Amino acid sequence: MSVLKVLSLVFATLLACAAAHAEEVVDLGGGLFGGGRALLNKPAGKARAGLVLITGGDGYVGIGSDGSVERGGNWIIRTRAAYARSGIASIALDANADPAKAVEYMRSIAPRVIVVAMSRGALKVAGSLSAKPDGIVFASSMLDEARSMIGDPGRLPPTLIIHHKQDTCRVTLPESAVAFQQWTGGKARLLWIDGGTSTGNPCQARAYHGFIGREGQVVSAITSFAGSLR
Repeated sequence: MSVLKVLSLVFATLLACAAAHAEEVVDLGGGLFGGGRALLNKPAGKARAGLVLITGGDGYVGIGSDGSVERGGNWIIRTRAAYARSGIASIALDANADPAKAVEYMRSIAPRVIVVAMSRGALKVAGSLSAKPDGIVFASSMLDEARSMIGDPGRLPPTLIIHHKQDTCRVTLPESAVAFQQWTGGKARLLWIDGGTSTGNPCQARAYHGFIGREGQVVSAITSFAGSLR
């Protein structure tokens, strides 16, 4: 096993251990089988920002009433506990949790709230804008479809696009990130990720699409973006 893969596994294990001790299950409405649940992570002191974390795929995480997670491979879920060390609270949503309600909930915890959407999760961003988040982060996102749903770039708050240069998923190709940034008229900043590892389906969590081996770099970029908002 390569050093990069070992470090990636260690990183994921540390995050999982931290999450097991610090999380709180929150009900954000809707859905059977706990589909409206979310996992809240808070820093030790007052949070300087709050993140609403939306996964890709069908959005189903399988959050149990005890805080257990059925599907832990998604990049959003793997890294969810990392932000608290920087004084940032986060809430990771299951499939039927309401993103706008999550933004409103996080307003009681943090002075600024940022929606972070992974892949197909970007299609839920338009539904969060009524709650007026302070920022949006699109990570490996389906930006052509998200653009259609948002309609007017003037609706967006300050936005960060994080995309892997080698993403070969047919619905999240790198050129879509460039086109989206241009569409926003400069409101969005584009950050490229390079390297790491990739195996299997190019649209799944173990591919470049899922930032394998580059989790720390992506978390750092989101943390810095959250800290830049005023």
